[in-house]
Amino acid sequence: MSLFSLKYLTKTNYLNLLFVAIPISFIAGNTAINVNIVLLILSTFFLYGSSLTKIRYYLLDKIIISFFLLILLTGFSNNLYLYYGDIKDFSKDFTIIIKSLLFLKYLALYLVIRFLIEKEILNFKYFFISCFLFSTFASLDIFYQLTFGKDIFGFEATGRKLSGPFNDELIAGSYLQRFSLFSFFLFPIFFNTETKKIIKFLIPLLFLVFISAIIISGNRMPLVLFILGMSALLIFQKETRKYIPIFVVIFSLAFLLIYKSNSTVRLNFKNFYYQIDSVIKTSILKKTEKNNPFSDYSKQFGSFYDTWLMNKYIGGGIKSFRYYCHTRPNIDKNSKFICNMHPHNYYLEILTETGVIGFLIITSIIFITLYISFFKKYFTASKLKNNHIITPFIFLFLIEIFPIKSTGSFFTTSNATFIFLIIAVIIALARKENLN
Repeated sequence: MSLFSLKYLTKTNYLNLLFVAIPISFIAGNTAINVNIVLLILSTFFLYGSSLTKIRYYLLDKIIISFFLLILLTGFSNNLYLYYGDIKDFSKDFTIIIKSLLFLKYLALYLVIRFLIEKEILNFKYFFISCFLFSTFASLDIFYQLTFGKDIFGFEATGRKLSGPFNDELIAGSYLQRFSLFSFFLFPIFFNTETKKIIKFLIPLLFLVFISAIIISGNRMPLVLFILGMSALLIFQKETRKYIPIFVVIFSLAFLLIYKSNSTVRLNFKNFYYQIDSVIKTSILKKTEKNNPFSDYSKQFGSFYDTWLMNKYIGGGIKSFRYYCHTRPNIDKNSKFICNMHPHNYYLEILTETGVIGFLIITSIIFITLYISFFKKYFTASKLKNNHIITPFIFLFLIEIFPIKSTGSFFTTSNATFIFLIIAVIIALARKENLN
């Protein structure tokens, strides 16, 4: 039975089509992501409304709901303050309130995904296939752009990074870091008996393709996170530990060959080294070098502190960092770099925009999620050890919450969708298996 045949377009298959479309929606852009998840939410409510209202709420569900209620509270209180206060560079609108209300769709997404998994409506096989196909497509498109100067859609390569199918958004490496991991599980989980011999050749080949594409894309942090994720995966999966030397060799050869043959890649990673060195010297060793272009980068990363002090307990509200940062005490009026759109780290952003309360709620969500999934799968005799579908979601979650990485905004469409999707899948799969 084909999922894509109109003959079989039942309500279950329709919802699975929306679920399967998530990887390509991330390529198409934020509008496509929003349309996709809103359709998934509304369709589920329309088709299963009565059942959806009867779902049981557990402790973690209540904690997640409290986080969204806090966002509404801090959004309303701070937006009114900014509106009626004397805050420069703030237009007289209700941006924070509107964004806080719109952010509720991710709570709905979490509840819908959880419900669909618990009712065994979602088919993960097709989702894994979709991730594999579009990760491979994005990788090949990057290679094409490197070779011909533009990708198959005509998007030209600019600067030190390649965008592939993402046009002027330099996020190709981030996309591959997130979605390519499912490719390594597709064949062992869903085609194990038919393709055992092929798997031994295919998985190293996929790793070579994806790692090469990430290196060429110029996205340095996704490369680091991809390596960390693959390393953790190989270490914690007993059956894969013997393949660690093979993956080390593949990565080393791929990186050296690309680094030696491509001057743009060399420059990109040299700059990455200088950035790390600068962060260490300015943030940790408290040294500031004259004429160091990356000293401002370190200042920007650390500028959240005084901004956070302005709203310590409930924060300034979603997307408020850009407003409060410019009005904070001790700001360097001559710097153009320290007040950006957000602090470039999930935890610092959550502190400044939802305060200590929001930070404690989020850390509670993270620890509980890790406990009922990662801990139970690898450190206890839980039945969760038999659940292989949950594995890539666990390791992607570990990568996503890595505390010291530089990130985009937690509250953007792509990041929020990915984070709450993963949490929903992990919680639903773990809880379902534990109940069984």
